[in-house]
Amino acid sequence: MALSNSRILPLVVASALFMENMDSTIIATSLPAMARDLGTSPVSLKLAFTTYLITLTVFLPISAWVSDKFGAKKVFRIAMVVFTLASLCCAMAPSLGWLVAARAVQGLGGAMMVPVGRIIVLRGVPKAELVNAMAWLTVPALVGPLVGPPIGGFITTYFSWHWIFWMHLPIGILGITMATLFMPDFPPEKVAALDVKGFILSGLGLSLTVFGMTIIGRGLFTGPETALLVIAGLGLIYAYVRHAQKVPHPILDLSLLSIDTLRVSIMAGSFYRIAAGAIPFLMPLLLQLAFNLTPFQSGLITCMSAAGALMMKFLAARALKAFGYRQLLIFNGIISCAFMAAMGLFRETTPLAIIYAVLLFGGLARSLQFTSLNSIAYADVSTPDIARANGLYTVAQQLSLALGVAVAAIILESSQWLRGAAELGQADFSTAFIVVALGGLIAIPEFLKLAPAAGAALSGHAVVPAPVKSAP
Repeated sequence: MALSNSRILPLVVASALFMENMDSTIIATSLPAMARDLGTSPVSLKLAFTTYLITLTVFLPISAWVSDKFGAKKVFRIAMVVFTLASLCCAMAPSLGWLVAARAVQGLGGAMMVPVGRIIVLRGVPKAELVNAMAWLTVPALVGPLVGPPIGGFITTYFSWHWIFWMHLPIGILGITMATLFMPDFPPEKVAALDVKGFILSGLGLSLTVFGMTIIGRGLFTGPETALLVIAGLGLIYAYVRHAQKVPHPILDLSLLSIDTLRVSIMAGSFYRIAAGAIPFLMPLLLQLAFNLTPFQSGLITCMSAAGALMMKFLAARALKAFGYRQLLIFNGIISCAFMAAMGLFRETTPLAIIYAVLLFGGLARSLQFTSLNSIAYADVSTPDIARANGLYTVAQQLSLALGVAVAAIILESSQWLRGAAELGQADFSTAFIVVALGGLIAIPEFLKLAPAAGAALSGHAVVPAPVKSAP
């Protein structure tokens, strides 16, 4: 069973994560074709697809409570069934209204699928093998945004946009079958009554904030309207924080931030995730708008980052054992941000070999940093608190990655406005890459505060004690 838990179990959850990430990134390339087929405008269709994001964000905070209440394995399998069937409904959508409804149901499945799957991995895999497990879970999150656009373009050009959703069927069936065969069956637990007020405050606050951040610069609403959405969302989040301090069992338990390793992974790690989350948004735009490459050509180049992420899966555990979490988060964080900044130096005349090298090693460094952040978060979390810690961590991830795209869009538009240019140019992308890379470095001082032995039970890194001075 140990082999199944350590190797097969992360792959089962990775199949769900891969479906979710590919789905969200593949669609962007196919929006014009879908809009024509459904008889609507691409702008209306973009607004419809944010329904998925809103539903996902609303239900994320209660994923831990639902997992404990009804049993993690049961919830995970039902969530995969819901996501897969909703995908098929999307493929058969004859109208915009049908598609909106199907995407809403898909978001509900996604909100339960990946967070609950991660809970099962955290409970089912021994801590000494958690780094390897998290490396598997990191790969889909890095590969999806990079390979999604070229796959979406290929499917839409040579087949039909419907196949974007049909392709979820075999993956979903495989994931459900593997979950049935290999996932340990954690029984339901006694849980406190659902914090309904907290659910409403957190769900509305997070959804408005993430939605507002996601549509910045997309032309869906005016600037003041978008700002109002974000402000309202942040106000509701603040109201939730006040509420959580007064109730014994909040839906998102902020008291867990007293655990040093979890707090650093969430708070400091968010700065890094914002920077890294901007890369899949910026790099394809640079290649297509500034270098005039086709979406397919752009996708073939950006796939090099995905190759680096895959390679790191085999190296992450060894690197952590050799250097430990503290040193690796510090020095790899600096190296990773340097590669992000280096992307801002790309020009049309830059040799392709150099671009490939920067993307490959940048993908390696980002994958290692994500694996480290994702695993150290749970280093000191007790088993009974894993579900609640995962709920908090998942929400923080969703916020920071959405903010990464928003920050990148704001920097691009600000740079363009300062230059007085009518269109985005090379200089705007250079500014964006450098600014987000500097933002990622904000996490380094917090990493410095980690104890040298932080996460040693996971990494296997041996910390040599300081010599004791003998009395004179």
